[in-house]
Amino acid sequence: MKKKAIWRKVPNSIGLYEYLPSGTYFANIKHGGRLHRESLCTHDLPFAKRKLAEFKARLDRTNPEFGKISLADWLEQFYLSTLRGSAGALKAKRRIVERVKSKWPAARSQPMRDLKQSQVLTFLNEQFGNWSESFWNSALSLIRDAFAKAVDDHVIMENPAARLTYRKRKKPIRLTPSYEQFKAIVADVRAQSFNRDADDSGDFIEFLGLAGLGQAEAANLKREHVDLESGRLLIYRQKTSTPFWLPIFPQLRALIEKLCAGKKHHEHLFEINQARKALTNSCKRLAFPTYTHRSLRRMFITRAIERGVDVKVIAQWQGHRDEGQLILQTYSHVRPEHSNRMALLMNDEQPANVIPLKSQEQA
Repeated sequence: MKKKAIWRKVPNSIGLYEYLPSGTYFANIKHGGRLHRESLCTHDLPFAKRKLAEFKARLDRTNPEFGKISLADWLEQFYLSTLRGSAGALKAKRRIVERVKSKWPAARSQPMRDLKQSQVLTFLNEQFGNWSESFWNSALSLIRDAFAKAVDDHVIMENPAARLTYRKRKKPIRLTPSYEQFKAIVADVRAQSFNRDADDSGDFIEFLGLAGLGQAEAANLKREHVDLESGRLLIYRQKTSTPFWLPIFPQLRALIEKLCAGKKHHEHLFEINQARKALTNSCKRLAFPTYTHRSLRRMFITRAIERGVDVKVIAQWQGHRDEGQLILQTYSHVRPEHSNRMALLMNDEQPANVIPLKSQEQA
């Protein structure tokens, strides 16, 4: 007795077969010397033909060896080794990868090629929706980059996260101490006689406020970078690894001379590389808001603007190359008393520094 056939080749469709017991259509294509078979997951013939065309295109454009790799496996086996950045940034990215692997079932059970944009968005909203916009955007950035590398390596045809957009971040509240508060903090830190790092912390905090530099730039400053004769400091901006010269301001001169005393050419000016704890504890003792290293930098820039220093010059002091655009966008806020003082200049009276010219009749 002849055995009943369970497969039917669909006429006029190369590589399309119907599994008769269930009516499901399958693709059965020879490509690159190998036979590739895959369920098209449909009983509808026209739809099966469209999916067959997609299957053929995927074979042409992607590496069949990775045909069923999951996103979790791609992240673990191939993507993690491509990550670069600081220790903190890498730690944050690895946390996101672990969350994808542990909290997104489809990332483990579903082939990476089958993930849809809606699935990516649902995962982001479920896992990061209650977090800050920054966390949500960081997760999207990593997932999108992982898919993009998979596209470049011919693992998948399209990036399902490519058209997702970042969430708009709320404008942060930037705490900025007054100059009087800054001086009080420095004095308070130095007064902690039971803290063996009190003087070092006081020097570090005072330098940040008087020089307007970031913590990383200050921590890397060496004696060889100080030119007392010309009155300049050679600073290396850590974000861009580019050098720039900073004047030794009159308010900074005494501290610089103290820090340089007895130091050899290659020695760092500071014994510590940050003073966060000392700064935080001082703010608590003085009942001030919790200021940070960045707060001291903002204080310097705000004070320079209030004193009438040109924004382009301030940008040069910060190692910026945008002629002050970032300063104008981010740091040009001024305190109300300064704004009110400037507003008094807008009156009908003749400014004291203007010399009136004689008219032709008077001449």
